[in-house]
Amino acid sequence: MAQRTEPPLSLRRILHIDMDAFFASVEQRDTPALRGKPIAVGRAGARGVVAAASYEARRFGVHSAMPSQLAARKCPELIFVAPRFEVYKAVSAAIAAIFARYTPLIQPLSLDEAYLDVTAEMGRHGSARAIAEAIRAAIRAETGLTASAGVSYNKFLAKLASDHRKPDGLFVIPPRLGPDFVAALAVGKFHGIGPVTAARMNALGIMTGADLRRCEPGFLTAHFGKAGAVYYRLARAEDDRPVEVARVRKSIGAETTFAQDLHAWEEVAAPLAALAAKVAEVAARHRLAGRTATVKVKYADFRQITRARSLPEAIAEAGMITATGRDLLRPLFPPRLGIRLLGVALSQLEDEGAGRQLALALG
Repeated sequence: MAQRTEPPLSLRRILHIDMDAFFASVEQRDTPALRGKPIAVGRAGARGVVAAASYEARRFGVHSAMPSQLAARKCPELIFVAPRFEVYKAVSAAIAAIFARYTPLIQPLSLDEAYLDVTAEMGRHGSARAIAEAIRAAIRAETGLTASAGVSYNKFLAKLASDHRKPDGLFVIPPRLGPDFVAALAVGKFHGIGPVTAARMNALGIMTGADLRRCEPGFLTAHFGKAGAVYYRLARAEDDRPVEVARVRKSIGAETTFAQDLHAWEEVAAPLAALAAKVAEVAARHRLAGRTATVKVKYADFRQITRARSLPEAIAEAGMITATGRDLLRPLFPPRLGIRLLGVALSQLEDEGAGRQLALALG
């Protein structure tokens, strides 16, 4: 039997499907009175965090992981809706079933987005664009929701493409246009380059992908460490990561880099709760719980520390993750330097078991 060979990287056809304001859109679908209004999924009040915002709310600057009090100040008409994660999981499962009609090569990233490799399926279903159009149409018909799709020859470009025409859009970046598309893009738009790194690049005169492409590998490594080699390749629209199916998870984590360094304990509560909610969401989707909780802190001088605690019982619920994170972080305050990055993770994972119920309330 002839050995199967992978197609050249430039011939891959990767889709990135991203649901539009997923949690908020589900709430607007199920409650007609909310349609066309600015809504935030999450808990209002001093300790609340926005899990998702409708496009009407985003126009006021409201976004996920924002403290609820700040969101309410930005949009006085904002309507807070309690999250219904069991509903979101059910809708996500229906969307995953649609994906499976077109390819077995699916890499879920969260409840509302996934990569699909359709390279081997085009003979059966037509072009990659046609497959993306069919998936979007099926999602709309079967769930009443809209999705944006990006089509390209690698994951990096497919992700950029799905963002390019949001919401309810489809955009294709063919091989001949990939490098030019990246060259014209502001570095802050690159998936994987956060606002702090983008600001550092801007200070070095790196404003666009074209500017980044002109940088030598040694220069990028000197300023950005190991990530410099990644940035060098992304500036050339190069990304050889495959769509990974059924990965064995060793940990579940989430982290965020702050636009301004944090110094006060009161500033940590909202981002910690938001990170815990993200970890809990992934744990629920994979039916996992963890016996070790870890927090990661990176300071303004890029020094990084972690603090971990082994627990008598595996946890997966956002409130427990948040509480354990608070216990681990409290001894680190007040910090000598500002905190630029915060991360939360669960490890020593185990199947949560059919009898265990996950409560995914925020905060």
